[in-house]
Amino acid sequence: MANTFKVVTKSGVSATSGSPTTIYTAPSSPSTTSIVLALLIANKHTTSIKATVQIESDTASGTTGGGANNATVNVIKDVSIEEETSLEIMSGQKYVLMPTDVLKVYADNANLDVTFSYMEITA
Repeated sequence: MANTFKVVTKSGVSATSGSPTTIYTAPSSPSTTSIVLALLIANKHTTSIKATVQIESDTASGTTGGGANNATVNVIKDVSIEEETSLEIMSGQKYVLMPTDVLKVYADNANLDVTFSYMEITA
């Protein structure tokens, strides 16, 4: 197995919940597992901004615990990030993303920068 550490950065995110910014889409290969290591959101604006982070999953029934279908869920919802500060989401936590799962962010103001660190494990 190969472990590859990676980072994605985005300057500015969507300001509408109807079309959040895609930060990362897990590879569709079943031989790749994606592990979320950290997500840092920085407010570069002069007022506070409310941010939402979502994981969108279309994993079919029977491939997850309990046999339930996955859906789009909020990791955080409308969390206020004060002006010119940052917030680390998922600090110290690990999240597994299934093939084709998507990590998305939106806010009430586009002046956010996002730094996403993760590891892909390939067989």
